[in-house]
This record gives sequence, structure tokens and C-alpha cells, in this order.
Amino acid sequence: MTSSSNRGGAIGLAALLLAGGCSDDGPAAPAPLPPLVTDAIPAGFPARTAAARAPADNALTEARAQLGKRLFFDKRLSRTGEVACASCHRQEYAFADPDPVSRGVDGRLGQRNAPALVNLAWGESFFWDGRAATLEEQVGKPIENPDEMDLPLAEAVARVAGEDVYVKAFKDAYGGPPGEEPLRHALASFVRSIVSADSPFDRHRRGDDTSFGDAERRGEALFLTERAGCFHCHPSGMLTNEGFFNNGTYLDGGDVGRQVITGRTGDLGKFKVPGLRNIAASAPYMHDGSLATLEEVVDHYDRGGLGHFSTDPQIDELGLSPDEKADLVAFLRSLTDPAFLDDPRYRP
Repeated sequence: MTSSSNRGGAIGLAALLLAGGCSDDGPAAPAPLPPLVTDAIPAGFPARTAAARAPADNALTEARAQLGKRLFFDKRLSRTGEVACASCHRQEYAFADPDPVSRGVDGRLGQRNAPALVNLAWGESFFWDGRAATLEEQVGKPIENPDEMDLPLAEAVARVAGEDVYVKAFKDAYGGPPGEEPLRHALASFVRSIVSADSPFDRHRRGDDTSFGDAERRGEALFLTERAGCFHCHPSGMLTNEGFFNNGTYLDGGDVGRQVITGRTGDLGKFKVPGLRNIAASAPYMHDGSLATLEEVVDHYDRGGLGHFSTDPQIDELGLSPDEKADLVAFLRSLTDPAFLDDPRYRP
């Protein structure tokens, strides 16, 4: 039991703490976030900024990236109002999806694993099969896809055009009212601003080995040798050569990948080579999400894929030891950029 004198002291102390914790002006405003758009060129990246990679008709500006971010998280861009771009591209998973394939409106399942949206400003084509040549083309397709957001772009525009904050944001970003082209351009601008380049591997390349130990160094060395051959498709720097390869995941009757776009027999089972930054955060792996862990990925390449005749000749049995496999996985984990996965600039 508390005495009356003790209660009085507690009340007085509480009042003092409250008085000291705020001012007549109320609580302090949070510090502003750094901009999404910067002029920095990460070490080892091509010598053009994300802004320089934007097309002439959609110059990358802060207003455009911020408008795109608002749209990216807006569920009204789906027919049911229950799915946003961010539903299938979640920051903590490197803007990928932890499910093998994503669920769209009405619980409909997609056909391929949602790829991570990392450093796509430097991309040369988009989607697993490369059917979009620009981000401006790519970002509109999931909105209209019946298995994803299932909403005509015209309806998406109509839904946001009635909100004053959007009208002002489109005016500030593109000088006019909401429309299909500026909507696509804004979303592309936000995706173009998503940059990750501060993993232990990146710091290692800058001369800081604080978080890059012996296992990571052995794994890197193996990654860069002809024995493992990983660097052919994932060269240091961007960690993707932007090419299309049949990496041994295809079996008869499966997803034919790039062949749908080109019609060429030689493109059977080929898919775009993904970048590897934050790969430990973006499981599951491959175009169909069929491999759940990095260990399974290493095992897949060690045995030379699934054995179909169409597999690229570079995919061959490696004969790695358990220790070598562990070193490769340690190196792949060093590609994770924790600050990027929790960067408040990318939150709604």
C-alpha cells in the first residue's frame, strides 16, 4: 500500500517529468529524411548516377520520386483496393516477396516469383523474360495484369485524381493533372531511386574489411574463379550481366521464359540474371521461387542443374566440398545491406 505522502511525491515527480518533456510549442518535429534522389555514384557502379540513367522525358527529380512512392504504397491502384505495388515488393525482403509467387486481387496467384527491386536504375530490361525495355513501361503492367492488381490505368488515374494531395503532387512533379503517363513515370522514378550499395561486400571493395571475414574472402575468391564461374553472370559491381540464361531450372512442360518474347528455340527456359545484392533477404529463389535457401541454390549449381538438354553449357557439375559451399554462402550473405532494408526513406 502507498501512503498519501508518497502518492503526493509521485504525482509531483510525474508533473515535473511531464513539464520537462515538452514545451509550449509541443513535441519537437522529427528530423527531415534525406532525399530519395542523390548525385552519388556507388563505388563499382557504372559511372552514371541513377538520375543520369533516367530517360529524357522523365528526368529523375525528388518530387517525381516522392509522388511515385505515394503511389507505390496506395492500394487504390488495384481493383479491390486491397493490393498495392508494395504488397508484393516489401522493403524488408529487398523489395521482393517471401512467397514463391505473389497473391494478387481475390487471392489470385501469379506465375513467377516477384523479383527484388534493387538498383534497377542500371537495368537494361525488366521482368524475368525481359519483355519491358524501360521502367516506365514495366511499372504499368502489374497494375493492369488480371492476376495482380487488375485495374485499367485509366481507372487508377481516376481514383487518385479526386484527391487534392495527389492533384498538387502531380502538378509539382509533372506540371499538370494526374494522367496515365505521369502515373507510370512517377512509379518508375521511385523504383529508379531505390539504391543499395553499403553491404559488407561493398565496404570490402572500398577497403573496409570490418565485417568481411575469412569465410567471406574464401567465398569471394571461389565466386571469381573459373572453377565456380559465378562471376560470368554476376560480375563484381552490379552483380548481374543483365543477360538471359537457362540456368538448369527448366524441365519439359515448364515455363519457357524468354522464348515467349523472342520465339527463338535457343531461348527455351532462359530467364534474366538477377542482381545479387541483398540476396539473403529475398528468398525464395529462381523465377518460380522453387529454391528456398541459399544453400539450395549452391547445391543446384554444384550438381549442374536439373539435367535438361537445354541447360546453358556453363552450368556444369562443380564438385564443391561442404566447406567450399559454406564459404560461398557466407560470401552471398555478405551482399546484404542492412541499412537499406530498414531505410526510413522507403517507408510509406
